[in-house]
Amino acid sequence: MDKVIEFVMAALPWIAVGLLLAVFAARSAGSKKKAKQSGEKQNGDYGTEGMCLGMCFGTAIGTSLGNNTGLGISLGMLLGLAVGSSIKKKRQDDGDDQE
Repeated sequence: MDKVIEFVMAALPWIAVGLLLAVFAARSAGSKKKAKQSGEKQNGDYGTEGMCLGMCFGTAIGTSLGNNTGLGISLGMLLGLAVGSSIKKKRQDDGDDQE
């Protein structure tokens, strides 16, 4: 049973990074397709910022809980992308309220 747990702990970062890349590629392809069809600029979301913060928090948590830095980074990025992509950016007007 110990060998199975060791294998899962070794493979989990690679699986998480693979899922992250698949989600990232699918989102970018979908947004490009929408932009071509609608002809207007997309507002976007906070997916990239979420990945950056998730990587930082994942590193801190992975290090504090038994020195699993690689596992913390990959799972933090995956969770950060999920949370960040669910928050939509507000549209900003181009200088309407300047004095």
